[in-house]
Amino acid sequence: MSNFNLEAINNQIEKDFANVADLEALEALRIKYLGRKGILAELTATIPDLPAEARPQFGQQINQIKQRITGLLEEKKQGFKNLPASVTIIQEEAKRVDITLPGITWDLGHRHLITQVIDEISDIFIRLGFIIVEGPEIETEYNNFTALNIPLEHPSRDVFDTFYLRRASCVVRRASKQKNAKRKAQDARLLLRSHTSPVQIRAMKSRKPPLAVIVPGRVYRPDAVDASHSFMFHQIEGFVVDENIGFSDLKGTLVFFAKSVFGRDIKMRFRPHFFPFTEPSAEVDISCIICKGKGCSVCSRKGWLEILGAGMIHPNVFKNVGYDPKRYTGFAFGMGVERIAMLKYGINDIRLFFENDLRFLKQF
Repeated sequence: MSNFNLEAINNQIEKDFANVADLEALEALRIKYLGRKGILAELTATIPDLPAEARPQFGQQINQIKQRITGLLEEKKQGFKNLPASVTIIQEEAKRVDITLPGITWDLGHRHLITQVIDEISDIFIRLGFIIVEGPEIETEYNNFTALNIPLEHPSRDVFDTFYLRRASCVVRRASKQKNAKRKAQDARLLLRSHTSPVQIRAMKSRKPPLAVIVPGRVYRPDAVDASHSFMFHQIEGFVVDENIGFSDLKGTLVFFAKSVFGRDIKMRFRPHFFPFTEPSAEVDISCIICKGKGCSVCSRKGWLEILGAGMIHPNVFKNVGYDPKRYTGFAFGMGVERIAMLKYGINDIRLFFENDLRFLKQF
């Protein structure tokens, strides 16, 4: 008798055809059972070794298995032909997947360096009790200049230093019919804000002291783009208003800020300066973070780096927002976010922030 277990072969056929998933696997089963060197060929080759009386019955069993396999092949093949095209495409794509290859990871984006620095600076002032207030990037000339005590002849109001916008002529005509027509018409002009200080006016008009506010946002100036200038950049304005606020409060606040950003080992100095909206005014420097104040190319051999401007809010600004300058005092400061980022991370070209070069952005 043959050593083949026909019942076991039938059971295996059942399992094999139940698990077949595509035409390629079906062809493999055909070769396995009906091929020239397949299982049925091996069974047929054993017939001469059987006793003469057992050969007819064994041959008949082989034919039954062959017919069963042929029927299953045709049935499965027809089933695959009737599958929707989308399923077939998915199956074909699955064949081409090499599961031994490393997996594909998707790079997750992260906050831009400028946003990171804004958040870091904001968090420092929030710890000091400041709140964040934002304002529109399109402003009136009044909020951007007049209310901040910036005179008409100041060069920053020139069209070469500010982006003015066209506005419906009816607005200007309506303003020209009012008292002080020329001045009101000019104050009604719209522009892209050249600093975040207009939000100081808006915030003080809508709130009563005490106030401690920071204002992050984009500002615009028609500067020629180079390594240190851009026509659009970011600022953070800050101001405090209350009774008995002095210059010492300003110094203490800015010392805490600077040491939090650049490290506790830095030194600071306040140099007298002039801003129309503050009096007295100062520019604030820190010791060079590269050479530690010894002098290098970054600080132009001076040992100091300018980081911001500040001062005590001018009484005329208080008058313009309806505050009593005899009762209230306050300080204000403003800084360029790009400058802070460039100093902190040793970046020598402001254009890198806006070119969207992933080789640069991924470093932060």
